[in-house]
Amino acid sequence: MRGRWLLNPLPLLLAPKPSSRPLAAHFRARAAPHRPALAPSPAPRRGPLDEPDVGISRFASSVPGFRGALKQRYSDFVVHEVARDGALVRLTSFDLPDDDERGDNEEDGEADADGDHSRALESLRLLCGEADYNVMRGFLERVLEGGDGDLSPIILSADADKAHRSEVHEFIKRNFKFLVTDTVEHRDGVQKCIRVRLGSGPRGGRGRNGRAMDSSGWRDDRPFDSRGSTSWPYHLGKYLRFHLYKENRDIQEALGVIGKMLGVQPRSFGFAGTKDKRAVTTQQVALFKVHASRLAALNSKLAGIRVGDFSYVNEGLALGQLRGNRFAVTLRNVVAESDGVIKAAIDGLSKNGFINYYGLQRFGSGSVPGHFVGAALLRGEWRHAVSLILGTRVYHKGHGDIDAALSGIPRHLTLERAMLQRLKKYPGNYLQALMAIPKTLRLMYVHSYQSYLWNHAASMRVEKYGISQVVEGDLVYKKGCSLGEAATADTFDDDDSHTNSTEMEISCETLPEEVVKSVKIADSEDILNAVYTFEDVVLPLPGSETLFPGNKVAGIYHEIAKQDGISLIESVHGIKVHMPCLTYWDYDLFGSLHAIYFKASGASSYLSRISLIVISRDFSITGMKGGYRRVLQRPIDFEWDLMTYTDDNVPLVETDLTVLSRTQSSEANKLLSDGSSNCSSCDSGLDASFDTSEPTTEASSAKTKSIGMSYQLPEKLAVKLEFTLPASSYATMAIRELTKTSTSVAYQKTLNY
Repeated sequence: MRGRWLLNPLPLLLAPKPSSRPLAAHFRARAAPHRPALAPSPAPRRGPLDEPDVGISRFASSVPGFRGALKQRYSDFVVHEVARDGALVRLTSFDLPDDDERGDNEEDGEADADGDHSRALESLRLLCGEADYNVMRGFLERVLEGGDGDLSPIILSADADKAHRSEVHEFIKRNFKFLVTDTVEHRDGVQKCIRVRLGSGPRGGRGRNGRAMDSSGWRDDRPFDSRGSTSWPYHLGKYLRFHLYKENRDIQEALGVIGKMLGVQPRSFGFAGTKDKRAVTTQQVALFKVHASRLAALNSKLAGIRVGDFSYVNEGLALGQLRGNRFAVTLRNVVAESDGVIKAAIDGLSKNGFINYYGLQRFGSGSVPGHFVGAALLRGEWRHAVSLILGTRVYHKGHGDIDAALSGIPRHLTLERAMLQRLKKYPGNYLQALMAIPKTLRLMYVHSYQSYLWNHAASMRVEKYGISQVVEGDLVYKKGCSLGEAATADTFDDDDSHTNSTEMEISCETLPEEVVKSVKIADSEDILNAVYTFEDVVLPLPGSETLFPGNKVAGIYHEIAKQDGISLIESVHGIKVHMPCLTYWDYDLFGSLHAIYFKASGASSYLSRISLIVISRDFSITGMKGGYRRVLQRPIDFEWDLMTYTDDNVPLVETDLTVLSRTQSSEANKLLSDGSSNCSSCDSGLDASFDTSEPTTEASSAKTKSIGMSYQLPEKLAVKLEFTLPASSYATMAIRELTKTSTSVAYQKTLNY
């Protein structure tokens, strides 16, 4: 039996198997001395992550490059998603869809809200008692008085009877359609009660998650759940599809802001792929049962975010449901011996392509790279993984006093707070702390390690055999198979709330069944007949259903993994769980499991109905199918141009918002003038990793005038590139091939003068 085990919440002492060695700095690094698994494991001292640290070391060609600053401004990196049907996703309109009947629903809701609810209130008195009757009556009076603009939710009396709570939920939903309910816990972790707020009716969507009951201990600051409207029009699709335009914003951050304004949880949103944070991006998003008018109304309140191109559809969006991305990249401060050098470099990229490495974004921008955490998880070192995620200071402070750590940690670090709170509830249970992380992020850490292995394997393949031909033992796509890219993003059935803490890119590969049958090892006959070219060569992301190459490249996977104390062919997890009334329980978490026995009071019995959340596949490469990725990638529909400019603060590429301002001048110009779009100071300073403290346009103008009107700023050279890449391919790796320089933050800072 394989898969996730749901076993009972008893405090456990988990004793993970110790790892013999930490993560290898590169595939030839020596292993570090043995470290006991339960000893405090501080995060390794790290500077900014550089390309060789994650296996990025080779180029596809020897054509010389040139120097140019990447992402000097976030508006220099413009990304448009390419939908599955090949359409380019752009922000073109703020208009509501023709079939949006929000007005009709508002009128119906108004009648409900303003009607006589005395009969329903009397029934509620019988169902819930006098106290709840009085609280609800007062709440309804405030609603009818029009106080919904600043209307805090109410909390009914504590109710330990789940069946009764369900009856109350149904009663309120049936009789007060403009209200929404959910269940919240007391801070003692035991008592539960029903919370009521104004819903998505005519007055809805503006109620706030108040803290009026904080003094009594109820946790009414938790976001409301998102069950969707109970009176959704039958003729509309259940999902609102819209185009999300964002500037210098992470996707989770942007959706978190929108969700908070709408009063819905992040899980209500679906999107096909993450986009660069330091960029101007446009992509599709799907939102469950929310009217376009509510979302459009947020545009005047959002900073650096716009929504538009609304439509209702019957299906949501999941990670991987895209064809790729179209990039418009501007390299500033370009320095080259001649224009001919630039042209030769661009021709070389167009002809030879680039090594399809996973870029530095894949591994995160925090103090501890994601693949370090992934390696600890794969070794079963739960405590070490927790310490890496929390960071050395927070971990050691929390190790002695979790309350002190919680009081000192910033509130926006929601992931770290959730882990510490779980440790407080289950002292010493580090696996439980890891379970506080959303499933997508848990998997992301492991995928990060897979990507780390893939990058090293790609470097070895190119170094040892070059890119001019296929060699015997290479993995190739079979001829006649029309697969597109085998690596597509996972779709998760995730019950966890998303978090804004991660800075790693979410792009998780799976292995469709047809891909397994479409990959083969090139043999001598294939080589003799020149059946395949290097463009057909792929390398695996290790998993239970992937093949390894039939040449020396396969060895690098196992060599690095062995140095890191990880097996790619079997589970290394052997978890011993000690429980009250159990003398001993030992099992292979990922192996076949036909029966588990335990000893209690001197007798052997069949272990059943035990409830502990145990992860079976999330933290094991052998529990994941794996995937394949092309070693070489060429940019599609490649265009380029040379430009000159004098002012660093002037955008050199038009964004969707500036284009829209010409077609819908009144609305778009208002949005452009609110200071959130094309803001010089924001563009240079919001992302600390690339903050060059450049002056604003106004400051530059003032300086120029003080010198004199005859002063002319020197001309600078820029290269504008436009190209399309498949999903999960990195534009930064294409730029690296073009310039033959590092894309690391540390190096790029030296170019931003």
